[in-house]
Amino acid sequence: MINGARRMSCKAGPAEAGLKLAVFLAARFKYHTAGEWAGLAAAGALLVNGRAAGPELALSAGDEVSYEPPYRPEPRVDRAVKVLYEDADIMAVSKPGNLPAHPAGRYFRNTLWGVLKDDLDLAEPDIINRLDRETSGVTLVAKNRRAAAACRAQFEARSVVKFYTAFAEGDFKGPLRARGYIVPCAGSAIRKKRLFVPSEADAPEPGREADWADTYFKPLRRAGGLTELDVRPYTGRLHQIRATLLALERPLAGDKMYGLDEGIFLRFLADAMTAEDAARMRLGRQALHARELRFRHPEDGRPMRIEAPLPDDLAALRPVD
Repeated sequence: MINGARRMSCKAGPAEAGLKLAVFLAARFKYHTAGEWAGLAAAGALLVNGRAAGPELALSAGDEVSYEPPYRPEPRVDRAVKVLYEDADIMAVSKPGNLPAHPAGRYFRNTLWGVLKDDLDLAEPDIINRLDRETSGVTLVAKNRRAAAACRAQFEARSVVKFYTAFAEGDFKGPLRARGYIVPCAGSAIRKKRLFVPSEADAPEPGREADWADTYFKPLRRAGGLTELDVRPYTGRLHQIRATLLALERPLAGDKMYGLDEGIFLRFLADAMTAEDAARMRLGRQALHARELRFRHPEDGRPMRIEAPLPDDLAALRPVD
């Protein structure tokens, strides 16, 4: 649970007895890897039964583990998360377009994970499909480990159907199915930026399945120099839609990293965006919305279809009838 604004504490159960501290925390709280938890333990930030503990400590059933990160003011976010569906095993929510999914960097409480715990009273939320901070829309959350495993298995098997709405710069010719590989963007000043490289093949080469990206784009409306797109990603790669649109020379509106000028992203990180930058972006975040998710319920297998309405900021990009 979260005590006050940021303190985390939990107890090891009988099934977790014998696990090393860092491994236990990485399984429970996926916003840090085992290596990152180990670093926090080495820095003295983790306590077991009230005493500082190293990452290799083997836990016993009933041990209380606590972590209180140093206080730093967090950037403001949109915490208006809307519940779309809920039962004993899962919750589906509509994530706003200015909210990180998991704690990282400057964000801890001001995340979807924090909102789920603090405002929606989920003891251990497990976010299944992680959306980028500036992407809005349907996010699936598991309430227990059995449900989480069943949901993740469907995503890994690519049996989950996903639909997005996107607004791209320029006149998009289509419909179009883009297949190829997502690779590091060599030469970019942004370390985590990815590059989509088109391929003539209909399927990945043997041994390259992990990099394969497959996305369908269908133009719906054109107005004001933008094209509204219906998007279906058949694979789920990091930044897949954004990197593919940039490679197609129709970048996502409002995208600081994959947009008209990646220098805008660097200025954004330095809090040095100009008025001209803001005007070129058209809106304060990337124009991408996870509109619909279709999957099978993890408990009884019944078909589920969850939809999130288009937010007002993106609806304003549509032409007036």
